[in-house]
Amino acid sequence: MNEDVLSTPGHLISLAARSFARLSEVRLKPLGFGVGQLPVLIALQNGQASTQRDLARFAKVEQPPMAQMLTRMERDGLIERTRDPADGRSSHVVLTKTAKERMPEAISTLLKGNCEALAGFTDSEALQLVDFLTRLISNLDQISSADTSLN
Repeated sequence: MNEDVLSTPGHLISLAARSFARLSEVRLKPLGFGVGQLPVLIALQNGQASTQRDLARFAKVEQPPMAQMLTRMERDGLIERTRDPADGRSSHVVLTKTAKERMPEAISTLLKGNCEALAGFTDSEALQLVDFLTRLISNLDQISSADTSLN
């Protein structure tokens, strides 16, 4: 493999991720969403999580940043929190009507950006890229888990 650190997969993927984030941020802002909110929005929309703890796990972030994000999302009218009657320390998070109404356009906007970014790629190449990235993320998760367990 090339010794040029700026040509490594890690660096190039980081550049691509930042470019995707900037593009998505600009396009989602008029809808009232931020790119960092996407995992939360999708998890709530699809019923994959409904508590702060589950959302943090789903989004792969720590609890304090998730709490801050949920506070901002609640302030911006994107989510509502209700206390869990069985556990007063916990609350359930749901999308507001406004967020639900905006989600289809947000998803369409993101998919359009992905299509534009993959201009010149065949369908097969795009699928292969997704497969490669999925495997890479799995490898990185395993490495991270192993490193964390050593501490």
